[in-house]
Amino acid sequence: MPPPLKKILGDERLPAAADVVVIGGGIVGTATAYYLARSGVSVALLEKGHVGCEQSSRTWGWCRQQNRDIREMPLAVIAMQLWDALAGEIGQDLGFRRSGLLYGSDDAAQLAEWESWRSVAKQFDVDTRMMTAAEAMEKIPQTRRKWLGGLNVPVDGKAEPALAAPLLAEGARTRGATVHQDCAAYGLEIANRTVIGVHTSRGFIKTGAVVCAGGAWASSFVRSFGVSFPQASVRQTVVMSQPAPNIGEVVYTPDSALTRRLDGSYYMAISGRTQLELTPQGLRYAKSFMPMFIKRLKAVSVGVGKSFVAGPESWSALYSRDKTKFGAVPVLDPPPVARTARAVVENVRTNFPGLADIKVADAWGAFVDSTPDAIPVIGPVETVAGVYLAAGCSGHGFGLGPGIGYLAAQLVTNDTPCVDPSVYRLSRLLDGSKVKVGSI
Repeated sequence: MPPPLKKILGDERLPAAADVVVIGGGIVGTATAYYLARSGVSVALLEKGHVGCEQSSRTWGWCRQQNRDIREMPLAVIAMQLWDALAGEIGQDLGFRRSGLLYGSDDAAQLAEWESWRSVAKQFDVDTRMMTAAEAMEKIPQTRRKWLGGLNVPVDGKAEPALAAPLLAEGARTRGATVHQDCAAYGLEIANRTVIGVHTSRGFIKTGAVVCAGGAWASSFVRSFGVSFPQASVRQTVVMSQPAPNIGEVVYTPDSALTRRLDGSYYMAISGRTQLELTPQGLRYAKSFMPMFIKRLKAVSVGVGKSFVAGPESWSALYSRDKTKFGAVPVLDPPPVARTARAVVENVRTNFPGLADIKVADAWGAFVDSTPDAIPVIGPVETVAGVYLAAGCSGHGFGLGPGIGYLAAQLVTNDTPCVDPSVYRLSRLLDGSKVKVGSI
């Protein structure tokens, strides 16, 4: 079943024109709309389903700097600062807490990787502390596994996936943006290689700027006007428990990752455990993704599912000229992978005696939009003036979401960017540059 999600009101009437149209109502799209509206720009936010209905509410909810690829670190630092400020600005609790992240491991190689990352932490003044075996057992107690050591990151934390995107959209709306749910973007109106409007399921909006924050749908959407964006969506599974004893707020182990929600339940998953479904789009970009596939071969299973014939990577999404195709699937809602769901519950019950009787409330699947180097694309589409991409977040979009939206808004309004945007340019994936696969 889909995860619990705050439902919000939208605007029924489509504006005739807007300074910027943002396509996609996930964490990135709503953050972009919020920061644009805060700057005084008129914004229309379009979501083909309802705000937050896809990956942004299906994630673990981690907000971290720890173990980020160095290319993402400047944006991760900014994002955490923005998370700190959002509740006060919007006047509502998004569930953000700097609760700390605890990592425990009995794998010496993994501990060595965490230790080596501390040189990156020092560059960005991030407080991250290695733990001895005794310290790890104290911080992550009641486990049947014997930790060799661990990591304590007190400055990182979590937010509520069920609240964040909807409340950001409400924040944008109170600042003058319009929010349109059940409103699919069908395509762009382009003249002289410049965007002049967006065709939607509810009509036409005149605009001079468009931000495509469509998550798993972004690549097929920009392909409809001739732009190549290498993107693959991997299927992940999250299990939600009933309220349970508190064994930690955010805990990572080699075979389970747990995030405690405000209601006392846990989101449970296995880090890196994904399923890659073969699709026409996947086959089209297979060469680009080969380095990532090789690096993560042990954690990725390959198969064929419904995504081959329906959804953002299907044949019809790529090649059909029917403009209504982007509204054909209002909510991308893959089922959880049953064996993965069983495995994470068994791991949690076995490893944590305090959770031996944990009860499952629900489980769901999601498609995580990834790039070949696991780094997002944020910036202009060079072949069509006025069009920007903010997608390909590779499972990092929730924690980075406010930072990505803030940077995208700055680029659209030609403000001084908060970080160097060149590392996020689309052209790096198309110009033959060697792919350096980032951290997960």
